[in-house]
Amino acid sequence: MESEVRTFPPHPVRGVRAVYARQSSCPSDFAEVTVDFEPWEDGIVCEVAADLTTHGDLGPDELTAYRTALAAGVREELAELGSTTPALAVVLRGIRIHEVDSRPGSFRAAGRIAVRTALARAYGPPPRPKRRRT
Repeated sequence: MESEVRTFPPHPVRGVRAVYARQSSCPSDFAEVTVDFEPWEDGIVCEVAADLTTHGDLGPDELTAYRTALAAGVREELAELGSTTPALAVVLRGIRIHEVDSRPGSFRAAGRIAVRTALARAYGPPPRPKRRRT
């Protein structure tokens, strides 16, 4: 049986919130983003909304680094989905950082989480296997 190839997203998926918070050492890892996934031409485009909401002291160089890492995480997660062809614009609507615990790797992980959340909202959760009664 051949798997069906889908285009992602099939419709706008807006207000996707992704949080990556892990405390394994000091400093920890923290990233929080709110993004929209919009249908687009083939490929992936990452943009920052003109009305971006920020929480935390964030300079332009940090914003660029975090946005780039977020985009990398989105691309990595979508590359692992062989049955999905990306055709989307990812619009960064909100970002929250922690002065000590935020780093690009945290935003890469948040990008991957955002894709998983958006996929679940776009297509619904995967079907559960039926249980046989014995």
